This record gives sequence, C-alpha cells and structure tokens, in this order.
Amino acid sequence: MGATSTKRQPVNIAPPASRLAAEGGVPVSPEMIPVVSARLGESEISAAVEVLRSGQLRQGRKCAEFEREFAAATGAEFALTTCNGTTALQLAYEPIIGPGDDVLCPAFGFIATASMILARGARPIFCDVDARTFNIDAADAQRRITPRTTAVVATHLYGNPADIDAVEGLADRCGLSVIYDAAQSHLATYRGRGIGAFGHAVTYSFYPTKNMTTGEGGMVTTNDGELAQRLALLRDHGMAPGQRYHHVALGYNYRLTDVAAAIGLAQLRLLPERTAKRRANAERLSRLLAQCPTVITPVPTEGAGHVYHQYAIRLRLDRLRCDRDEFARLLTAENVGSATHYPRAISDQPIITELVADRAPMPVSEQLAREVLCLPVHHDLTDDQVQRIAEAVARVAEAMIA
Repeated sequence: MGATSTKRQPVNIAPPASRLAAEGGVPVSPEMIPVVSARLGESEISAAVEVLRSGQLRQGRKCAEFEREFAAATGAEFALTTCNGTTALQLAYEPIIGPGDDVLCPAFGFIATASMILARGARPIFCDVDARTFNIDAADAQRRITPRTTAVVATHLYGNPADIDAVEGLADRCGLSVIYDAAQSHLATYRGRGIGAFGHAVTYSFYPTKNMTTGEGGMVTTNDGELAQRLALLRDHGMAPGQRYHHVALGYNYRLTDVAAAIGLAQLRLLPERTAKRRANAERLSRLLAQCPTVITPVPTEGAGHVYHQYAIRLRLDRLRCDRDEFARLLTAENVGSATHYPRAISDQPIITELVADRAPMPVSEQLAREVLCLPVHHDLTDDQVQRIAEAVARVAEAMIA
C-alpha cells in the first residue's frame, strides 16, 4: 500500500443511540476485541516439535534457513538471527558506531533505539518526528548535526517506513552511516523494494506481539558482506569461523535457537497473507473513521508500503473533553481493546534525562505521546469486529466531543 492509500471515500458511521457502556449502556461489541493476536497454529507447533525431537536445539540448519528466507523476503543480501530485537540493535551498532560518537535518533518510539546507543558509549542526539508518519524528521535531524555526528538511526514506527529518500539524502550530504530500526515493520516496502535493501544495517524483532514471532528473537539484515561477517563473529563470542575456542574479538552469546527459527520460518511463510489482511483492515478502519472530527487516521509515508503493526490514531484532544487515557477506558467499556505506544517521548524517559544532559524540547514527539492510541488491526479480526471497532470509536468520540 503506497501513497495512494490515503485517497479514501468517506463512509459515515451512525454511532449507536444508546448511552456509553461506561454509563450503563450496552457495549458496542458483545465480546472483548483484543488489540493483538499472539497465537501459534499447527504449522508453527509442528515445526518446533520436529526440531525438539531432532535434539539439534542450538543455532544450526534451521537458523541458516530462516536467515536465507528472511533476507529474500526483505530485499537484503544477508541476514543474521539474534536472540531478540534489542541484541539485534546492539550488534548492528557495534561495528558502525564508536564510543564518543553522536548519533541522530528519533525522540518518539521504543527506548531500545536510543538506549543501545548509550550502551555503546555514544550519545543519542534526539530529533523530532513527522506528526503525520511518526518517523524521524530529516530536516530537524540536519539542524542537530554536531562535529561528532557519525550516524543516523531511523525507526520504521508502527509498520510505517521512514522517509528513506530524505534520511539517505541527509546521510549522503553529511557523510553519515544509516541504521534502520524495523522492529515493527516486517515485509514493509519503500519505492517498491523491501526495506532490508536500504542503509548499512536493518534490525528486526520477533517479540510475540509483532506481525511475526519466534517467541523472542531478532534479525539484522545488510547488503555488506564484510559487515555480515563481523556481526556473525560478535554474535558468537568473537569465535573465528571454523576454529572452535579461537576467539579473535570481544563478542557475545546472542544466538537464536533452531526451535525459535523453526517457528519463525512457519510464521514467515504465513506473513504475506496476514500482512494483506492487516492492510485491508487498516484501509477499512480509515474509511469508516474518515468523517470522525476528533480522530486523525494513520498516514503512510509517501511511496511506502505500511504493514500496520499498529493502527495508530491521533486524538484531537483540543476537540475532546477527555484525555487519551480516558478515551481508552471508555473504549474498553465498549469491549474494544486499545494500547498506548508510547505514553512518553524517549527523550523524556527518566534514565535518558539522567544520562543525556543537553536534551532539546521535542514538541511533536511530546504531543504524540499524549495523543496516540493504537486500535486492533491484526489478521484475526473479522469484518464485523472491524465495523464494531469503528463504531465504538465513533460512539466515544461523539459522547466526548467538546
């Protein structure tokens, strides 16, 4: 789904006439509609059992197969499994970022993007984000470059790719390395190519709530063969390939197991169909909510294929007589789940304020932290449930309009 997906025909929803369920009315949905669906089917269970029965549990053939298929699916030449998404970031950062470097990164998203910069001994230089796409604002990032800036990290947040042209244009002009945090964006595309095809390295997470899962797990993709070799070395205690107990670098044990890789392979093969369902659900929600005056629906980056890890709306709080948390509570009473990702800008996290002294205000990120609410969009939703989600949002919005 590219930029044309934002051209929608408005569809009116007549909110149910009954009172809000929180005030004693009948809920819009007869059962709770969960915001995520994290379950494994028989294909994943059978794949895991097959490995368990083989006795070959460590990183091995299944991990190698998973790496090959994931690289192909994301447009990358090389892929390396890791034990989770945070270690994927740490592995990607280590050969590219050095202690004392300044690294541009978004102020809105999950803390690991920035905390692993600090763990490397570098300094995150927070940049504000685009209010429409939630991703790093390359123009703002350029204004924050220092003499010690060596890299830019861009997150593809909620499944929506960053403006890669703008990010890589900035990097080319200023001689910066580029790392993408794609923890939430499996199978996303940009200008018709998989997002694994861009930058020096791209990192992914397979946490249970992601669009695909291995339970815990991660991946780093790259098109640089030398970098791939370095990452493989660091992932396995710095042990030289084919030379057991011969350690040539300070490394870690960030390996994935073949059990997890088998689950990941099964999930990866289901992912195209599930991604299409997420996109269809998101497009329908956006049509149904187009005329809701207090809601801003997600906007895909121009030229990008959004994969909707989250369907993240913005609430126009200046038009409502409740805050985001109260809106979410009222949705819960209507039996519609929601989630807040993220209630605080990364630059405002307590540990960040302790460790990064010269932070600048991030007005857009701080505003999004108050306004963003994520609605169910996952592949297990029925058409009736999608309709009820939109009806519940419309009912609460109508009741709370200022």
